[in-house]
Amino acid sequence: MGPGYRHVACCVEGSLAHKSVIAAGARMLDDDATLTLLHVVTQPVAMMATPAPDISGLFDSAESWLRDVVTNTQRQLEAAGSHATVDGVLLEGHPGISVVAWCKDSDVDLLVAASHRGHFDRALLGSFATYVAYHSPCDVHLVRPEMDEDGNPTS
Repeated sequence: MGPGYRHVACCVEGSLAHKSVIAAGARMLDDDATLTLLHVVTQPVAMMATPAPDISGLFDSAESWLRDVVTNTQRQLEAAGSHATVDGVLLEGHPGISVVAWCKDSDVDLLVAASHRGHFDRALLGSFATYVAYHSPCDVHLVRPEMDEDGNPTS
């Protein structure tokens, strides 16, 4: 078997699925590669005749959360004997467009993302997985989260 990927980007968000995405990305890395964790902050949808929501703390909390996920992932890789480097990138905007644009500029070899999103999000925002699969400049690996007997993601 040949070497793994040199630069893997994993799309992470606050659901349980991001742990499966990181695990899949880590399995596909070269030993001294880079694992980039991507998180996209989207502006809340404003409804007509309502004041714009206050998002002043949104970016700070997203940055703090991502920093914690990067630190934990780096520790896990080191404990497993990997020499890979983990970094985090916080993007803003439409998730699919932002991730694909960043991948085009960042020499990514593989993009890993969850393939499941709730029906409301999919109807409102479109399918992130479909968008990145069709538009990404690199290989794409979609991870289907494990489900419990009620159809809810468990990881």
